[in-house]
Amino acid sequence: MTSKVEYTGELRTKCTHVRSGNEFITDAPLDNNGLGQAFSPTDTVATALASCMLTVMGIKARGLDVDLTGSHAEITKHMASDPRRISGIEILLRLPSGISDKSKTILEHTANTCPVIQSIHPDIEKEIEFQWVL
Repeated sequence: MTSKVEYTGELRTKCTHVRSGNEFITDAPLDNNGLGQAFSPTDTVATALASCMLTVMGIKARGLDVDLTGSHAEITKHMASDPRRISGIEILLRLPSGISDKSKTILEHTANTCPVIQSIHPDIEKEIEFQWVL
């Protein structure tokens, strides 16, 4: 088992990673009857994409002798209705400068083929921007 999710009432869940015991909560968003006091489930999907991209880039960067410490992503999720769903995800990745063009190309390809991006429905628009500016 990977994780457990408990519905705690008031449109909130508590998510527990079984192996580590780490927890986070989700809330329904304000535009869907919730309090919006935590990540919504769809927020976690969009955020997981950026987290996965940075993680696999970090793995690849080790082999390239590149340090991506301090890199970060800004994520914007867009919703649609009928049915309610994620319609688009925008990710701006800010990464260290001073990396060779070859390594940048390898790292960008790695990010764009991460497991989460491969798992997201193709109808969801993905706008990914890499800024090598840190």
